[in-house]
Amino acid sequence: MTRSRLAPGTGIVTVPGAAPVLRTSGGEFLRIDTGGVTGEALVRRLTGEETPGGQMPGEDPRTAELARLVEAFETGGHAVSVPPRAPLAGRTVHVLGDPVLTGPVARCAGAEGAEVRRITPDQVAEFARATSDHRPEGRVAVVWCLDSPVPEGLWGTADRLPDRRIAWLRCHREGSHSWIEPLAAAPGDVTSRHVRLRRLAATPAHRELAAYWAGHRTPDTGPHPTEASAALIAALLTADLIAWAEAEAAGPDGAGRPTDLPTGLPARRRLRRVDLRDLTFTEHPVLPVPDVAPLPAPTPVGTRAGAGAAEARP
Repeated sequence: MTRSRLAPGTGIVTVPGAAPVLRTSGGEFLRIDTGGVTGEALVRRLTGEETPGGQMPGEDPRTAELARLVEAFETGGHAVSVPPRAPLAGRTVHVLGDPVLTGPVARCAGAEGAEVRRITPDQVAEFARATSDHRPEGRVAVVWCLDSPVPEGLWGTADRLPDRRIAWLRCHREGSHSWIEPLAAAPGDVTSRHVRLRRLAATPAHRELAAYWAGHRTPDTGPHPTEASAALIAALLTADLIAWAEAEAAGPDGAGRPTDLPTGLPARRRLRRVDLRDLTFTEHPVLPVPDVAPLPAPTPVGTRAGAGAAEARP
């Protein structure tokens, strides 16, 4: 018999005078048909409450019926035979930007198992130029956090990271709002350039917004992230990293597909705006902007041919 234990977040509820009930990690209650096994024996087996010799008092842990129950728990994902790995284990997360944000991001990503490294913009440019021979496929992410609007052209080189299968995640602040842009991990994902184009197209004040981004504005007056708001932003960024890692671990089909989250918006098609004043955030769907062919150059009037041109002569 395997030595499975209840999966994280699950539990068995013992109702007085009734059969035990499974509470799933999602909060559902499911009745357990224990057959000829007592509820106490099942609980002891799945919580590891064994005697020093490996036997459970009053029950034989090797009975076929108990083994069947444990196998059913494993099949349903409610029991695991080995401790789960941290979701970002085996991933390297490079962080850069303003310390008020990169510090919490580094702590959160590290707590989830990532190897966190500091990086410079020049190193990001090197990553964007690197070939597949110099990096592990699907296991490297770059997170760039700014406590200010994005200077013109700053993220242009980093937008090429998804073409190298390097995950690209970023956030920046505009006044009282911090913007968390969708993680891009493969060609065709949403880049910072796409977000800018979509935001310009969505507002009637597109000229003013473009001027704001270009630096034609008064000096910044904040508010800057507090410890609480920085922690919220770091948690949201880390959640996107976890979604990316889980999609990559799912194999070729999962690696190239945006990950659906309980919110209903795919993680790689979602722009979030965090209000630093009240710690609320909203989510907005955003799609890549397809490349289009340039418009043909207009033909000079003097080069027109045909009868019409001849008639135009005096």
